Amino acid sequence: MKIKIEDIKKLREETDAGITDCREALEESGGKMSEAIKILRKKGLERAEKKVEREVKAGRVFEYVHHNGAMGSLVSVAAETSFAVGTTEFQKLGHELALQAVASGIAVVENLLKEEYVRDPSKTVGELVKEVSGKLGEKVQVLDVKIVKV
Repeated sequence: MKIKIEDIKKLREETDAGITDCREALEESGGKMSEAIKILRKKGLERAEKKVEREVKAGRVFEYVHHNGAMGSLVSVAAETSFAVGTTEFQKLGHELALQAVASGIAVVENLLKEEYVRDPSKTVGELVKEVSGKLGEKVQVLDVKIVKV
């Protein structure tokens, strides 16, 4: 099946995956966009699993304060390099994790990672972290979560 360049571009915009990965996913899915996204997500999770043994050496603390100011969170997230920590993907992940912690009220890392992701209940927070790890090509790890209430 011949894959259109427009479909590759669209899939790449939606997933931030590489051109070759997008083309292969579209070929494997028979040109079905939703199926290609699932294939790419699975590939990203597999890549993240391979990075589990690596050591994280750089990181950042992210905060989120609820609009009423009565509750907030601090989340410590780390990656292998400071380059990865500086990426937009990593920054978005940190913000989402801090928001998730406030929304769920969960301050235990293991429990937070098992929680349904508030923006996409079809995946867990742990799967979100693995997706970002796959995109960055580095291990990404949530180190600590703190919830503060008034």
